[in-house]
Amino acid sequence: MTSKEKKCDIGLIGLAVMGENLVLNMENHGFRVAVSNRTTSKVDDFMNARAKGKNIVGCHSIEELISNLEWPRKVFLLVKAGAAVDALIDAIIPHLEPGDIIIDGGNSHFPDTIRRTAYVESKGLLYVGAGVSGGEEGALKGPSIMPGGSAAAWLHVKEIFQSVSAKVDDGSPCCEWIGNDGAGHFVKMVHNGIEYGDMQMICEAYALMRNVLGMEPGEISTVFGEWNEGELDSYLIEITRDILAKTDDETGKPMVDVIMDKAGQKGTGRWTSLAALDLGVPAQTIAEAVFARALSAIKDERLVASKVLAGPGAKFTGDKEAFLEQLRQALFASKICSYAQGYQLMRAAASEYNWDFNYGEIALMWRGGCIIRAQFLGNIKEAYDNNPVLQNLLLDSYFKDAIEKSQLAWRKVIATAVEHGVPVPAFSSALAYYDGYRSAVLPANLLQAQRDYFGAHTYERLDKPAGEYFHTNWTGTGGDTASTTYNV
Repeated sequence: MTSKEKKCDIGLIGLAVMGENLVLNMENHGFRVAVSNRTTSKVDDFMNARAKGKNIVGCHSIEELISNLEWPRKVFLLVKAGAAVDALIDAIIPHLEPGDIIIDGGNSHFPDTIRRTAYVESKGLLYVGAGVSGGEEGALKGPSIMPGGSAAAWLHVKEIFQSVSAKVDDGSPCCEWIGNDGAGHFVKMVHNGIEYGDMQMICEAYALMRNVLGMEPGEISTVFGEWNEGELDSYLIEITRDILAKTDDETGKPMVDVIMDKAGQKGTGRWTSLAALDLGVPAQTIAEAVFARALSAIKDERLVASKVLAGPGAKFTGDKEAFLEQLRQALFASKICSYAQGYQLMRAAASEYNWDFNYGEIALMWRGGCIIRAQFLGNIKEAYDNNPVLQNLLLDSYFKDAIEKSQLAWRKVIATAVEHGVPVPAFSSALAYYDGYRSAVLPANLLQAQRDYFGAHTYERLDKPAGEYFHTNWTGTGGDTASTTYNV
């Protein structure tokens, strides 16, 4: 680079699929980008192919990359979450000056981002943990970006991030500042947990069409195409339609029929479930989606069990079209509950970690570019615009009415699944969440009595002020000493 050439607006380390496409997206929006990769041959390959002739500078070392950056230097990392991020941060820091910015755009676990923000700031630098969703296509054409970390960094990265992000119909970018330290990666984690739930529920609808109604993939594809024209309009429904219409070139069979039924996972759904457990938030639909993948992974055991464990022999004799409409309603109602759980989890985290989330803006960020983009996210934004302190999506009039219209069909679908031996853990757990949430009284009074009986864990009484705890000598032989009252 000659002295007359403009320095780069941003540098990116990590030229895998997401990295390459995000660099091309940035360059396409007028930004000059420096790139490097641990395996330097990937830099040369990229520069000689997709980056050829573009406003991109290939670099063979961290020092070279940083020397090509305009101050404050902005270094975007897209490497595997975990130790690799920490190692790269330590390798970069000696080359930076106060005010420079390190950005982690990978799927890092939010506690790591909290820790890294404090560490990088202690060196006089700024840190951004940015959740990026949209896959390969989103990275190239416009992802949803969820940044958090050092608030002072936002001014310097805002233009780049919002320029390259997806836009909704009114031109608003699917990118806004989420909050301090790990807030961005937390919201991205919840996004992925909701994604797990959405995918599992769609698979359950597919399984019911296949195993109860006896429909073939092409016919099911048509149904998903029709559903995508209404309130279920979403990216995941759209790609499911396309997947089920695809034929395998080798066998001529439907593509879905040659794919092994063993689901993989990279851990973000598990992280969401663990966060829900840690914060005491009921997010059972997301957890069931994680467990469903785990169950699918033990294929060899399931093959053995299928030969020795019997199920019901029921045959469907109802109205096919009526059942498909019930199934559509069940999917929509379950989806609402899954999102309600995700938003409850974000509310609990905001309180725990002192984050000031704008829940309507988060819904807006998910409207475009990301994997869970869907029409009804607009309704979520409206719900929080109308009531920024809304406790639960189910209490908003739109979602309350939608559930009321769908719940009879929802219950019939689950009953049909049980009668035919088709597992629907996401549908079932979503309904259990709804029924539990709407219950003024749950059997936890008996559970608390059990805890007090065997462990003197105490209980509160309905006829006494909240916060007063009591212990009963249930057997007449125990003492009056009670255990300390606490909740994990």
